[in-house]
Parts: sequence; C-alpha cells; structure tokens
Amino acid sequence: MTKAGSEHLSSDEFQQSNFQRLSNVRFVSADTSVARFEVDGIALNVVAHAADTLRLTLGQSQLPDYGLLQKTVAEGSLTVEPQGGSWRITSGDISLKIEAAPLRLTLSKAGRTVLTSITDQHFRGRTRLPAFGLQQGEAHGKQPRRWCASFALNSDTAVYGFGEKFGPLDKRGQLVRGRTEDALGVNTELSYKNIPFCWSPDGWGLLAHTPGVVRHGVGYPQWSHRTYVLEVEDDVLDLFLFAGEPASIIDRYTALTGRAAVPPLWSYGMWLSRAYYKVPQDAIDTAAELRRRGIPCDVITLDGRAAWEVRTRFSFEWDKSRFDNPKQILETLRSFNLKVCAWEYPYISIHNPLFSELEGKGWLLKNSDGKAAVFDWVKDPTDNPFGSVLTPLPPSGILDFTHPAAAKFWADSHDKLFDDGVDVIKTDFGEQVEDDMVAYNGDSGRRLHNVYPLLYNQCVWNATQRYNDAHGRGPAMVWGRDGFIGSQRFPMQWGGDPQTDWEGMAASIRGGLSYGMSGVPYYATDVGGFYGAQQPDTELYLRWTANGIFCSHFRYHGIGEREPWALGVETEAIAKKLLAFRYRLIPYMIGASEQAAQNGLPLMRAMPLAFPHDRLARSFEGQYLFGDALLVAPIIQPGGSVEVYFPAGEAWRDLDTGERIEGGQVRVVHKALDQLPAWGREGHLLCLGREVMHTGEIDLDAPIEDVWLFGEPRVSPCVMNQCVTLMEENGATYIVGITADRCFPSAGFKLVDEVGRVRVERV
Repeated sequence: MTKAGSEHLSSDEFQQSNFQRLSNVRFVSADTSVARFEVDGIALNVVAHAADTLRLTLGQSQLPDYGLLQKTVAEGSLTVEPQGGSWRITSGDISLKIEAAPLRLTLSKAGRTVLTSITDQHFRGRTRLPAFGLQQGEAHGKQPRRWCASFALNSDTAVYGFGEKFGPLDKRGQLVRGRTEDALGVNTELSYKNIPFCWSPDGWGLLAHTPGVVRHGVGYPQWSHRTYVLEVEDDVLDLFLFAGEPASIIDRYTALTGRAAVPPLWSYGMWLSRAYYKVPQDAIDTAAELRRRGIPCDVITLDGRAAWEVRTRFSFEWDKSRFDNPKQILETLRSFNLKVCAWEYPYISIHNPLFSELEGKGWLLKNSDGKAAVFDWVKDPTDNPFGSVLTPLPPSGILDFTHPAAAKFWADSHDKLFDDGVDVIKTDFGEQVEDDMVAYNGDSGRRLHNVYPLLYNQCVWNATQRYNDAHGRGPAMVWGRDGFIGSQRFPMQWGGDPQTDWEGMAASIRGGLSYGMSGVPYYATDVGGFYGAQQPDTELYLRWTANGIFCSHFRYHGIGEREPWALGVETEAIAKKLLAFRYRLIPYMIGASEQAAQNGLPLMRAMPLAFPHDRLARSFEGQYLFGDALLVAPIIQPGGSVEVYFPAGEAWRDLDTGERIEGGQVRVVHKALDQLPAWGREGHLLCLGREVMHTGEIDLDAPIEDVWLFGEPRVSPCVMNQCVTLMEENGATYIVGITADRCFPSAGFKLVDEVGRVRVERV
C-alpha cells in the first residue's frame, strides 16, 4: 500500500510543461443566469450564483461532490456583452471579463478591478505559468486529471484562509498543501483542517469546489512571487469567485457551504480531559474534586484509552475489565452536573470480531484487489509514533461512509452509548484514507481523503441530533479534530496536539484564527499543551488558561495532569478566578454565536478580518477581536508582557483597570498572571452573567447580571437572545433589559433607572 499523499503534490515543484494552456475560447449561448463558452473543446460555464458571487466551471463530471455545497441553485442574473475578442459578464455591480488566446479573467466590483489572471512574464514575453492549464489523467487513478489557475498578486496583496494553518496568517510567500494530515503537532505546514477557500483585503475571495487535493502557491517564490497558483486534482475545475469586503465574502462562503448551528449552552463551559483516566474511579474522583474545590466545569472526557480495550477498539463496546457497569459509572459522573464526552475513531481493529463482520458486508474501504484495506500506524517497529506514554494503535480497517448501510450502522451504534449516559462524542482521527483505497461508491481513496473527515463528523453529528431530538436533549455537537469544506455545519473542531511550550500555544492560537478566517466560527486548543512536558510550568499554564478564556470553547487536555490543583495552590486559585470570568462571558459568547449563525463570522476574528483596511492592524497576527466588543492580545512569551496595537479610529478600555486607550498606537502592556489580556471597545457594551459552577445554574430567563459600559454606548450589545438592547429616544440613550445597579458605567457617565430601562447621562 502506498504512503498517503501523492508524489507531485508533496513536492515543491510545479511542472508547467505538464499543463496544456487553455486558449481558444468560443461563446456558445447565455440565458438569465448562465453564460456558456467552449475552451479547446472543453465546456466553460459562468453562473451568477448569488450576490457578489460568480461560479466558473471547466469540464463536466459525474463524480460525487459529497454535499459540500448547501446552495446549488443559481439565485443571480447576468448579462453578456461581446467586446471584440473578449466578453464582459455583468451581475449586479460585479463583472467578469473573459479573454481568449489564452483564456484569462478579470474580476471587478463597482468598476474597480479586484482580481486578474497572471501577468508574470519573462523577457521573451511569455507568461511563466499558464493562466489556465489542464493535465489529462486517469479517472480515479493514481494520476488524476489536474488543473491549474494563476492569478496576479499586487506587491502588497495579503491572502488569508486555507483552513487551519499554524504559521503566519498571511499566506503570501507560502506553498499551502491542501491535504488533511495527522500533523502530530502544530509545528509544520501540515494540518488537520484544510479548506480550499481564501480571500484578500484587496476585495476578492475564491473557493475551489472539490473533494480532491488542492495545492496553493501564494506568491511562492520558487514558482512566482507575484502570482497565486492553485492546482486542483479533479475531473472538473469548479471555482467560486467572490467580490467584496472580507466579512461579506465569509458571509457568502458560509451561505454557500452551510452555516454553523449554535452549539448547546453547556458546551461553552470548561471541558476537562486527560490522556487519560486509566480507570473509571480516576474520572469520578476528579469530578468530585472539581466540585469540592469549587472549580467550574461542564464536561469530563473519557479519552481514547480511558473506556475502550485498545487491542480491539473501536466497536462501541466498553472495556469490561474496567467498565463492568458503564451506565452506573456514567450516572455517577453526571451526578456532579457534568456532561460526559467519549472518544471514538472510525476504525475497527483487525483483532475485533466486528472487523470480519464488516469486511464480509463490504462496509470497509477496500484495496484494489477487493479486500478490506488495513491501515497500520507502526510501519517501522523502531519508529513508534505514539511514544512511550500512549499505547500503540492496532492495525485497523476503515469504515466506508460512502456505503449507506455502513453509515447507518455507525450512526445507529451510538444509541447504546447515549443510552449509557454519553452526551457528546470526541470524533478523533480520520486522516488515514490512502490513495489506493477504493470506496463503495467507486471513488478512489485519493479523492476521498480530504472529505472523509467531513462524512465521519456529519454521521456522528446527525446521530447525536437524532437521539437528542427523540429524548429532548437539545442541540447536538461533536468534538472533532479534522475538517474540510462545510465542517462548520457540524460544530465543532479543536486544534490537535500542540507541544507543551510557548510556541505550541502561539501556533495553536494562529491555527484558530486561520480556521476562523476560513468560515468556521468555533475552535478550541488543548489548554496546557498535549505532549512534551508531562506538565506545563505555572506561567505557561496560566497564560494558556487566560488565552483560552477568549476562545469559543475551552478544554484542558494533555498527556499528564491538567487539573488546576495539580500545579499547586496559587495556580489553582488564579485558574479559578479566570474560569469564573469565562463563565460570566457565556451570554456574550452565545450572542456572538447567534451572529455567526446569521453571517458566518467567527467568534475569534483575526485583525485582517476585523480591520481589513488598517494595514498596521494586519501585521499584529497574534491578537484578535473576540465577538464585537473585546480586543484580545494573548501573552505568548514568558514574562507577562505583550505588544498590543489598538486599532485607529477607536478607543479601548482595559478590562482590569478601566484605563482608556486611544486607538492608533502600539503599547507594550504587562499583565499579571490573574489579569485578562483583553480590552473593551468603546461604544460597546459587555453583558456578563453571574458566577456559576456549571451552565445548569444559568437562569435562562435572566442570564445577565452586569453590563459594563465602555464609554458612551453606541452599539447594541452582543448577548444571548438579545435580552439586553440599546435604544435612542428624544436624543437620549437607554439600555433596555437591566437595572442601573447592574450596570458598571465608564468615567464621565451616570445611569438613571427608569421603568424597564436605564438612561445613560453624561456627568
């Protein structure tokens, strides 16, 4: 069996000679939504898909797209105007100019060019790379059809997105390989969540609609530092072109590929995990200790080796030597007002009788010889990827989610776990589909590789939601590691396996910001780090905790103890204080989630997304807006200091001191271990709940305890169910939904109670 990955796509080389330059363009016909052309005998269609969105398709295919798109019907209209050897397609205020000999594109919005095909030439006048190129291949074979498209980059063009990437957010100068990998950390370009979607503050965005592998040379100097080249493996080149502001592009992208549902209330609380609680009593004792010490928590996780017999996993069967009565054990955990998360992966050990059963039914991915494919992690006995702590995983078959009966079996099998008391599934792995595997639907492992985690998470999320609906348990979620186009529909994913050090934390934050700029609202890191040191030092642990407070979801996890008391009394006290504020933030975070359900914006909004036209803001890639009202500058180096840029045109209020800072300046700020690396945005309100031990204590009818004013309020607050609002009446400003004694005013303002509202007055 070949190693997962392809020779040419793992290489840095780009062989332009392998591509036929697409050149001879001929207009065929047009109607209200589609313009049809032919290029070198290949069908080219341009569709006005939606507002500010054009779809360009080269070629035809009957291969499955796995439901990557939620909106497939064109909603726009277009006109076509011939222009002497070229054609201008107009839809609303965007237009696309198509040129022949060779095929070239120019995308404009409101008369301004935002994106053009390649302009890079050598001195003989020929372009170095094809504007559009095709390399013929073998359907489903080891050398599939490949396309390339090349677009010009201005000298100052920045490009963002591409999924979860742990390096610099601006991908200019990088070769981005869009292939899902078990990255075994956050230290390289390899990542668990690859999305062939990107955008630029210049006013354009692009989605390559394909389950296949995509490679992006984004001003990559070895190819061309002034060109964005994308290389797509598929029968069809299917591109969505977006024009507009970054927030609008993400809105259009998520409308196309699906919005994220708002996760359940309890998911915003603290998750506690460890690799791993070796016997159930360890988890029970930990739950009891949480409550005895007054540490807020909502979820405890039975990680990979905590509940299942390693040699025979995974088959939905508890390890009977430790879980003789799983229902009772889980009921004990739930008695502490904790939800229970259980680990799984979509693989079945060859040592489990279920393997033979599923192989006989044809429910496992196959080799080309028709036998069940087996993935073996330990290919070299001298090189165990699991190290000395984690138990090696057994050789395993891989469930085939393209087989309807297999997918139904997998979904239905979760019922017994839910009956036993499991609330949510940690959907781990999914990266082990190799090129030469064959699926039930006829697709190759090579083409299935990236989309497999989506099918896996979709199956488990649907199973959870079906069970929850039947038993009145509310919204579903999964805790997943891998992602692809559309993964935001099945929240949520965490950033896998960071090293337990400062750079591991910094890279994890960048991964979350990059993923958010790729249309995914929710993200979490392994707070404290996963591997390396068995235990983080106190400073790293508390800084990671403080930074994790301002992620959509929060989980302590790692090899070794991550419970706050494991690092001493002082560390525990500070962690408790920070976690208490996390719980107070929940109404605000749910308000931001309700926004995300409408417009796709992430809770963690990187500076290029939040302030796309502030060039200085873009350079501060480690900080971000959390929701609308909070600027967060994570402390990612020892010593407690961080350089913060306060965006121009705004003023900001320190959450700890109340100090007002005028925007447009850079400051070096020091924060003590128990302080918050966050500032309130002037004109906004921060709605906070009360301190609770778990989300079950939140009063859903009156979730807000305090409202913090950051200067004179001008913007309606972000809060769950919009239970607090801002209004203007007769020149006066009012806060509706809270009393004055629950509002913390900024300096220079007083608050006056009126019936059902609070009037804000200048002193």
